[in-house]
Amino acid sequence: MTCSDRSGPSCPPGQAAATLQVGADLGASLLKRFQPKDPGEISSRLSHAGKWSLYFLIIGIIAGLGSIVFHYLCLLGMHWFMDFMAGYVPPSPAGEHHLWAPTGRPFSRYMLLFLPALGGIISGWIVYTFAPEAEGHGTDAAIDAYHRRGGFMRGRVPIVKTIASAITLSSGGSGGREGPIAQIGAGFGSFLATRLKLSERERRIMMAAGISAGVGSIFRAPLAGALFAAEVLYRDPEFESEVIIPAGISSVVAYCLFCLVFGWGSLFETPEFQFQNPLELGPYLVLSLVLVATGIFYVKSFYGITKFFKGIKIPNHIKPAIGGLCTGLIGFYFPQCLAFGYGFAQQALHNELTVPFLLALAIGKVLTTSFSIGSGGSGGVFGPSVVIGGAMGGAVGRVFHAIMPGIVAEPGAFVVVGMAGFFTAVSNTPISTIIFVSEMTDSYQLLLPSLLVCSVAYLASKKWTIYEKQPQNRIDSPAHAGEFFVDILQTIKVKDLLPRVRKVNLIPQDMLFVEFKRYFAKTKQHYFPVMDQNGRLNGIFSSTDIRGVLFSSEIENLVVMKDIATSDIILTTPEEDLNTVLQKFTTKNIDSLPVVEPDDHGILIGMLTRRDVISFYNERILEMKGRISEANA
Repeated sequence: MTCSDRSGPSCPPGQAAATLQVGADLGASLLKRFQPKDPGEISSRLSHAGKWSLYFLIIGIIAGLGSIVFHYLCLLGMHWFMDFMAGYVPPSPAGEHHLWAPTGRPFSRYMLLFLPALGGIISGWIVYTFAPEAEGHGTDAAIDAYHRRGGFMRGRVPIVKTIASAITLSSGGSGGREGPIAQIGAGFGSFLATRLKLSERERRIMMAAGISAGVGSIFRAPLAGALFAAEVLYRDPEFESEVIIPAGISSVVAYCLFCLVFGWGSLFETPEFQFQNPLELGPYLVLSLVLVATGIFYVKSFYGITKFFKGIKIPNHIKPAIGGLCTGLIGFYFPQCLAFGYGFAQQALHNELTVPFLLALAIGKVLTTSFSIGSGGSGGVFGPSVVIGGAMGGAVGRVFHAIMPGIVAEPGAFVVVGMAGFFTAVSNTPISTIIFVSEMTDSYQLLLPSLLVCSVAYLASKKWTIYEKQPQNRIDSPAHAGEFFVDILQTIKVKDLLPRVRKVNLIPQDMLFVEFKRYFAKTKQHYFPVMDQNGRLNGIFSSTDIRGVLFSSEIENLVVMKDIATSDIILTTPEEDLNTVLQKFTTKNIDSLPVVEPDDHGILIGMLTRRDVISFYNERILEMKGRISEANA
C-alpha cells in the first residue's frame, strides 16, 4: 500500500515530507532540463499554445451548441411526427428523457408506413437544393474532406445537415446522430480555419477537432470522441496523432456544454456486470463471429441499396422518399426498427427482450438504415450499429444463458460487448469503439471480453467497412502524400545507392579545350569533374557550359578546362539523405551530383543522377506496398 492509495492508511509525517521533497527535486530537475534559455522563446511558445487552445475552445463551444440544437430538434421532431401524428412513443435510454408529455393519441401503423417517406421527401428537397454533399452519413463525408479536399467544407453544410438529419431521423428514418453532428462540428472547424486563412494541414486538424467535439458531446463520451476522430480516418488501426490533443480539448468543452443542458451521466444505464469466468470467453468468441457475419451483411446491404438508388433515373430529392417508404413498410410490422432505437438497446441491457424480438430488431435495423440513408437520406451509421450489435449480443447471450447458465450468468453483458464488436466489424476502429461503448454504458468491467471480441471482429472483417472513404493508411492518404514522400526520402541514404553511382573520368584542369573536344566526341557524359595536379576534385562543368567555346575555333588552343569549370561545386556524400539530395538537384536545376568522401571532399567516388534517385525511390515504395499487401492478405 502506497501513500497515494486512496483506500490506504495515511502516510507518516516523515515519509510524506520525504515524498514531497523527492517530487519537488524531480519537478525542478525537469523544469531546468526543458526550460528554454531564451525568455523570448518562452513567450512565443505560450502565445502559440494560447492561440491554438482558443481555437479549439471555440470549436468545442460551437460544436457543443450544435449538439444541443440538433438534439432539441430531434426530440421536437419525434414529438410531432412519431407521437402526434402516429401515436408511437418509442422507449428512451436511461440517460435521455422526453421533453414533452406523450399526447396519448392512438397508435396508427398506417401512419408509420408513410411518415418516413414524408420525412424523406422534405429532407431530400432541402439537401439536394442547398448542399448535395450533406446527403448520406456525414462521417464519411468528413473523412473524404479530410483526405481529399484539404479539410474544406462549405459553410452551409452544417446548417443543412442539422435540419435535414433531424427531419429524417425524427420522422422514423433509421440512422444515428453521430454522422450529422460529426459533419456539423467538422463544418464549423473547416469554416473557422478558412476564415483565419490557415494552411490545409491546420484546417484538417480543426475539422477533426470538430468531429470529436460533436460526437463526444452527443454520445456523452468525450475521450472516445477524441480517439474516434483520430482513428476513423483510416482502415488500418492507425491514429492521426496530431489530431488527438486538439480533439480532446474540443471534445471536453462540447461535452460539458451538452451535459449542462441535458444532465450528466452516461447514455445507457447498465447493471454491475462482472467478468469472472474465463470459460465465458468461448461464448464471446462465438459472438464475435456472429457479429462479423452480421457486419458484412450490413455493409453489403447498405452499399448495395446505395448503388441501386444511385442508378435510378429519377430526381435525387425523390429518392429519399422512396427509401423512406421502404423503411415505413418494415416499420409497419416491426416499429422497433424505426428512428433511433436506443431505448430497445436499454431494455436489452436489462434482459427484458426475447430472442425473436432481438433478432427482428437487428435484421430490421440493418434494412431500415440501408433504405433510409442509402437512398440519400441524412443520418449516421454508428447509432444503428450500437442497436444492431447490442441486439445480436443480447440474442447470443440469452441463447448461451439457456444452454449454460452457470457460465453465462448475465446475458446483458453480451449486449455491451456486442455493441463494441459490431461497430468494430463495420468501421475498423477497435480501440476507440471499446472506449466509446465503455463510456456510453459506464461499464468498464467488460474491457477484457470487449478487447477479445473487437480484436477478432477487426481481423475477420477488415476488408469491409461502412466508411468507404477511409484510405488504407497514411501511405494511401492524399493528405499525407507530400509528407510521406519526404519521410521516405529522409530514411534513404546516398550510400544505399552506391552501386548506382557512376564511375567517371576526371578532366585535368590544365587540359586544352582542343584536346577535350576529341574526348567529348567519344563520351556520353554530360557532367565532367575537373581535377588539380594532385588528382583532387576542384571544379565541374556540364556539356551546356562548353557551348560558348565549342564553336570558337580561334580560342580552343588557348582555353584550358579550369577556365570553363566552376569551383562552386554542389556535391553530396554517402551520409546524406535523398531528400537533401533532391533539394540540391533543384537548386540549380542540375541532373547529376558528384559523390565525394565525407571526410575529404576532394576525393570523388562517382556521379549520382536525378533519374537514379527517383528510380530507387519508386522501387522502395513498391517494395513497401508489397509488404503491406502481404500483411493485409
